[in-house]
Amino acid sequence: MTDRGIAVVTGASSGIGAASAIALAQEGFHVVAAARRVENLQTLASQHANIEPFILDVTDQNSVDSLAKHLEGKNVTVVVANAGGAFDGTTVEDADVDSWIKAFDVNVIGSVRTIKSLLPSLIASGAGTIVLMSSTAGRIVYENGGSYTAAKHGTTALAETLRLELSGKPVRVIELAPGMVKTDEFAVKRFGGDTARAAKVYEGVAEPLTADDVAEAVRWTVMLPHHYNVDLMVIRPLAQSAQHKVHRVL
Repeated sequence: MTDRGIAVVTGASSGIGAASAIALAQEGFHVVAAARRVENLQTLASQHANIEPFILDVTDQNSVDSLAKHLEGKNVTVVVANAGGAFDGTTVEDADVDSWIKAFDVNVIGSVRTIKSLLPSLIASGAGTIVLMSSTAGRIVYENGGSYTAAKHGTTALAETLRLELSGKPVRVIELAPGMVKTDEFAVKRFGGDTARAAKVYEGVAEPLTADDVAEAVRWTVMLPHHYNVDLMVIRPLAQSAQHKVHRVL
């Protein structure tokens, strides 16, 4: 299979990140699967010879610098800035400010750190691609989700700013905005480990999107000819016609 260069996927220890790492490895990329949980990364790497685990905390500049040093002089062609998450489900009135700070540090600043450190390599490759994992929450807000929706609006702003600033350079910027995706951890983390509350999010929804569904969007957009840029792809399950309109069978 053709050597397609190196694809870096952050937040690769589970969910969409892990599925995206596998999808790109199957396309011939050498995938640097980067995240904090080393055991999860080792399990992921055992599933495909093209996957290399790398311990990374996107909220730690020294950690990001170590990734950039590891990849210095190598043919980095893709960065999937996927590390993110929601960390509360409260109103603004009851906001935990530390949760808001964490949401911005992981979803927005973490992406800035990662992209800034690897952008010279992407430009040098002559055919770089940045995939920013946003959300429909980056377009439309909803109650009790202020920290996450604000952070994902920041991700959207980052994608659109990068696209303007990189005009004329050989790097395309793709924003993926999934709607309802059911993974093992996302809603559980948002609700502080409350699995019953997390399950209510998907109650009655026959087929929410899965991590593999979103990974297919990553794979498809990355594999398009390089002159073909998908600025924004919004993907939802059939049951979700809008942010607040979800068909449930109860």
